[in-house]
Amino acid sequence: MSDNAKLELMQELVKRLNRYSYEYYTLDSPSISDAEYDADYDRLRALEAETGKVLTDSPTQRIGDTVLSEFKKHAHRSKLWSLDKAQDISGLMAWEKRLLKAVEEYNSSGAGQLPPLSYLVTLKFDGLTINLTYMERKLVHAATRGTGEIGEEILAQVRTIKTIPQSIASPVFMEVRGEALMTKQAFAEYNAKAAIPLKNLRNGAAGALRNLNTAETAARKLAAYFYDLGYWEGNPFATYSEILAFIKAQGLPVHSYQKKCANIAEVIGEIEKITTERDNLDFEIDGLVIAVDDLKTREVLGYTIKFPKWSLAYKFEAKDATTTLLAVEWNVGRTGKVTPTALLEPVDIGGVTIKRATLNNMDDIGRKGVRIGSRVFVRRANDVIPEITGIAADSSEETNEVMHMGIDGDFIETMDTGDIVDTVEITAPASCPACGSHLIQDGVHLFCENSLSCKPQMVKSIVHFASREAMNIEGFSEKTAEQLFETLDIREISDLYSLMKEELLGLEKFQEKKAQNLLTALEKSKDCTLDSFIFALGIPNVGKKTARDLAARFRSLERVMQASTDELLAVPDIGGIVADSIITFFEDEKIQSSIARLLSVGVKPQHQAGLVNENQFRDKTVVVTGTLEKYSRPEIEKLLADMGAKVSGSVSKKTDYVIAGENAGSKLDKAQEILASGVETTLRILSEAEFEKMLD
Repeated sequence: MSDNAKLELMQELVKRLNRYSYEYYTLDSPSISDAEYDADYDRLRALEAETGKVLTDSPTQRIGDTVLSEFKKHAHRSKLWSLDKAQDISGLMAWEKRLLKAVEEYNSSGAGQLPPLSYLVTLKFDGLTINLTYMERKLVHAATRGTGEIGEEILAQVRTIKTIPQSIASPVFMEVRGEALMTKQAFAEYNAKAAIPLKNLRNGAAGALRNLNTAETAARKLAAYFYDLGYWEGNPFATYSEILAFIKAQGLPVHSYQKKCANIAEVIGEIEKITTERDNLDFEIDGLVIAVDDLKTREVLGYTIKFPKWSLAYKFEAKDATTTLLAVEWNVGRTGKVTPTALLEPVDIGGVTIKRATLNNMDDIGRKGVRIGSRVFVRRANDVIPEITGIAADSSEETNEVMHMGIDGDFIETMDTGDIVDTVEITAPASCPACGSHLIQDGVHLFCENSLSCKPQMVKSIVHFASREAMNIEGFSEKTAEQLFETLDIREISDLYSLMKEELLGLEKFQEKKAQNLLTALEKSKDCTLDSFIFALGIPNVGKKTARDLAARFRSLERVMQASTDELLAVPDIGGIVADSIITFFEDEKIQSSIARLLSVGVKPQHQAGLVNENQFRDKTVVVTGTLEKYSRPEIEKLLADMGAKVSGSVSKKTDYVIAGENAGSKLDKAQEILASGVETTLRILSEAEFEKMLD
């Protein structure tokens, strides 16, 4: 590529990145994902290094962005720096190599001796930076990062964050840096009621703090964590660890995750650990921050024009991206619910090529403004099916940009075609896409009522009924269920128990042994536990744990079927929605008839527990977190339930035991915080070995 071509590309990248920054920081309406921004930013930095030229308005020379005119300007007493970043281990090790060289040069200069390098690793929160000013113990200013030197005054908005103290213990003038966040729980609660849903947690926090209506800010229930002092008129600190301890002592929230590491090998271990645990947090993080702990060493290392040399952000692989919605496919589930699935232009997220994403229902589509042809944000979390979280800015009138890529991977020409991308409204089907039956609407969902002849419903019902956690009928697969529906005309679950060997031998890949094994498994399944049978019925909103709770409480199928709403609500963890689902399910005459036929062919659901033997877990609340060596999660939860324990998904001071395996996450942190607080509690944390010892 010629020097002129490189300069033109740099100008285009600067223009594009500055536009993206304006959308992100000022409008809170990004049109691309963080990963796409980072890719362009890294390309610009590489070109600057290659050419030795830096344009005056290059984003590599700026820390923040412009200040909104609606807000009063606030001058930070001390500059808010950005962080340099690494996205792989080689980048991390190259950073440490530079640090070691600088420390060695200082120690050999005769100016003094620095201690061996050590690091403090903290979470890199994905929210909005806030800078608080305390004077004579009182909170007097709160500002955004802004340009790094001038921010936006948002004191009224920050006062809505309940965890931020209005006064602190120390009378010394100080600026405290932190991050305002929206939790996943607050995000879900807000979007459930919002006319226009939030795209993601980061936008939720940023939009709240830049909202002139503080009632709207309060409605988003923001949280905050603090991680540094920017300016401080008190006695000097020796280490970063001391700074964090001081901030916490003032009553400001400091996250419990802080790991002191003696070398980069230990830092890498923390990266591997948090990478597996990040989805367990109730807020988003996009990496870890690694900082030199000794403050004297920081002084010696100093700063670049934009970054401190003594700190680095290690960024995780992105879990979101933008792509184009090509079409919508409607699918039928085992309950008859017809749901939309987005078919996407393939996009890579975290090393996985994403082609499909959930759209939930028509209400969700309408609130997000999604249309066929839209540029959409796609998020992949917890390694489950991705979800469309919203549309990119102005995607309905998006201008096509054509970028010609050279052999070496560099963009050598960029031009605006002027074409407008047409988008098409998504409409709901009037008939079932599988069987053609008329669809009915129940709430926000569409349903096909043809439960007997609609193939997807029946096939999925058979597979669920036969699954391991339900009736545990070995040898069942979706292919087998499809053959039973299509070839043997199975239209009722009870018909499974009337199958003949001769019929099975006529199916594809069914020989004598396979046919006999299936018949034997069917016969064996007739003697089943009550909780397995309840789960096998496929009651909406009733999972395995709720099925166990129902069996333990009512002890017979008849009593479960006749239970009143008040009786159901008395069962722990059953709320109004689940209770209504159970009542409605058993009131259905078709369901009653199906259950009667199952009982008539010899299915005998029995409550197995009887009188639970005395043990240390009976009537105790137990939380399981992390990966156990000897038990899967369903296995240990069933074992605990059989011993009379209440298995819970959250930790509180009323929890009796937390069983912590490998890579235990935020639940273990919560338990440790409760124990450290000194509050009265029976809580005890157990390793897997300690749990087994108690069993013995």
